[in-house]
Amino acid sequence: MVTIVIPTRDEEQYLPQLLTSIRNQTVQPAQIIVADAQSTDQTREIARSFGATIVEGGAVALGRNRGAAHAKTDLILFLDADVVLRDQEFLEKAVGEMFEKKFGLATCDVFPLSDAHIDHFLHKAYNTYVRTCGSVFPHAPGFCMFVRRDLHEKLGGFDESVVFCEDHDYARRFRSVGTFGFLRSTKIPVSIRRLDRDGRINIAIKYLLAELHLAFLGPIRHNHFRYSFGHSSKEKVR
Repeated sequence: MVTIVIPTRDEEQYLPQLLTSIRNQTVQPAQIIVADAQSTDQTREIARSFGATIVEGGAVALGRNRGAAHAKTDLILFLDADVVLRDQEFLEKAVGEMFEKKFGLATCDVFPLSDAHIDHFLHKAYNTYVRTCGSVFPHAPGFCMFVRRDLHEKLGGFDESVVFCEDHDYARRFRSVGTFGFLRSTKIPVSIRRLDRDGRINIAIKYLLAELHLAFLGPIRHNHFRYSFGHSSKEKVR
């Protein structure tokens, strides 16, 4: 039915929550593939303990592509390690809607694993913005993307030369091969660790500038935005 691909680097604190939430789903994935970028903690051991397949990863785009290359199902779900499928029917609802609406690529609304009003405001603003952009200027966060495997392969996967907002670049290029849409049957919870680490104002400014870059200059193939993949520091798990 669906293969879940998770790129990781030092995710021993968050990965168990995600894998446990997958195990509790009413519909189980055919495969869980962890594309690990040389973790130095217990990430690989944790993944194996949940029955996941380990493949060699790298930067996030490379990791997703390598994971997808091992998928055997018609549908792939890309997740990040810091999301949690709190709705036990998440996969059942999302996969059903994917096929019902004949989407080639789909994502859903996001909400923060936080009690702070500012975090909920920021995520609601994001949801409103990307739905307004719709299929004209599509956005699909890499931490939750459903895609048909044949169309992923036809597209050539993620552009591994893009170092920031590679997920949105993927969604925009996807228009040439299939239909993009938003799922309405469920939402995806995501941690706020990057907001805590980098600061909410800094993140807002960074993504505003990234949007302008994407709109007027194209894909981001430099590291002026100082994006880093991996979370090796000891962080509070929410």
